[in-house]
Amino acid sequence: MIVPDEIDGYAAAHTTPQPELLRELADETRATLRAPQMLTGTIEGRFLELLVFGLQAKRVLELGTYSGYSSLSMAAGLPEGGHIDTCEFDETHAEVARRYIAQSPYADRITVHLGPALDTIQQLKGEFDFVFIDADKPGYIDYYEAVLPRLAERGLIVADNTLADGDVIDGNPSIARFNEHVAADPRTVQVLLTVRDGMTLIRRA
Repeated sequence: MIVPDEIDGYAAAHTTPQPELLRELADETRATLRAPQMLTGTIEGRFLELLVFGLQAKRVLELGTYSGYSSLSMAAGLPEGGHIDTCEFDETHAEVARRYIAQSPYADRITVHLGPALDTIQQLKGEFDFVFIDADKPGYIDYYEAVLPRLAERGLIVADNTLADGDVIDGNPSIARFNEHVAADPRTVQVLLTVRDGMTLIRRA
């Protein structure tokens, strides 16, 4: 996390609280899954929900489901007829996500695809209104290149963890390379925000 804990706590206290189902999901994730720091929290979850809501994004693609918190957050912002395709490589993570999605009001709006994300992207047809990249960091450039041609004219890509806990300065070459790649791309316009661990918003130029 980039901002001080007390500032993050203040921001969380002034953000609409998470629904009970997401609280239960967060508790189970922290108690049972590896790398609970990957969990999308209240602030980022609400931010994603509001982006989807503001865009009125009907077709959402997520790369990296983990336990399903971000999928369920984004689903709350979908317009009528909207749908999320979310990609997860780890079967244990996918099982948790599917279980909580089934308990939610959005079970018919989210499809969890198990397997390599690049394969799933190829299998899916059409354009995407919103893409959330939060999968393995060495694959970010490949994911970006795969989804950019499929991005709707007024679509948005959001890449998570683009400050890598501050390691983009002296470490984490995967994220640093991704950031440089996007910044140098004349096809897009982007802004890197200091939300949580860094979130980059990208649109077509």
